Amino acid sequence: MKLDPVTLKLFVRVVEDGTIASAAAREHIAAAAVSRRLSELEDAFGTQLLVRTNKGISPTAAGMNLAVLARGVLDDLNNIEVQMKGFSAGRRGHVRILVNISAASTFMPPLVRSFIEQHPDVHVSLLERDSLAITESVAQNVAEIGIFTRLPHSADIEVQPFRTDVLKVLVPLDHPLASRDEVTFGDTLDHEHVVLRPGTHLRFQMLTAAGQAGKSLRAPVEVSSYDALCRMVQLGAGVGILPSGNADIYRLPGTRTLTLAEPWATRELAICVRRADALSPVARLFFSHLLAHR
Repeated sequence: MKLDPVTLKLFVRVVEDGTIASAAAREHIAAAAVSRRLSELEDAFGTQLLVRTNKGISPTAAGMNLAVLARGVLDDLNNIEVQMKGFSAGRRGHVRILVNISAASTFMPPLVRSFIEQHPDVHVSLLERDSLAITESVAQNVAEIGIFTRLPHSADIEVQPFRTDVLKVLVPLDHPLASRDEVTFGDTLDHEHVVLRPGTHLRFQMLTAAGQAGKSLRAPVEVSSYDALCRMVQLGAGVGILPSGNADIYRLPGTRTLTLAEPWATRELAICVRRADALSPVARLFFSHLLAHR
């Protein structure tokens, strides 16, 4: 026996309407064809499903049970269709986004929240990576979208401008530099630093700038996050350089932020995708959301 959705739907219609003619009209099928399908259904199950009288049609106990089961099956089929259409329209699905350490805790959380408020059936994976690794990963289709500090790269990707990121110097209140509002990077090199782990773009910038100044970067403490960096500065382990957004989020009592008077203190964050026209529907929605909130 092969059950098909059309026959089940016709059976439910007949039970609901009480006549074959009404069900046939609603489903745009000949009444004789409906009657034949119902008879074949009864033959297949080997039991009477409907009672036919001059007042109309009513279900038997078996027929009523089948109607309940059939409605459940038809609802499930309809739900499948709705969900699959949701994927094609970008209303459902999963988008994977790689972001650098700065954007992960500042720009991105409110943007992800506003996106999922508009698209509650979309799952967003926000993963932190170093900027250079982000460009390579997006080029290799490991993730569809990346947010990185704009820097020279060889990845075959499309890039759009996103936000501006300004670096600040965080110092303890009792530090020799704390009385100043602005310092150069050279000024900070006379003191110990708390720095991010190796591999980050900021760490590379600082080492490059120290070399150009003919000085060394003294960094007895390395950390893996900006909140840890702020805490170590608060405890007097050294000065720290970090984006202003992170400094505002993790600002701790007993510390002060200073302006970093260097051209490289202003950094550009960018959005990258492998190919904008090849994004999945849900990734295209998130990409548009980012562009609209630059």
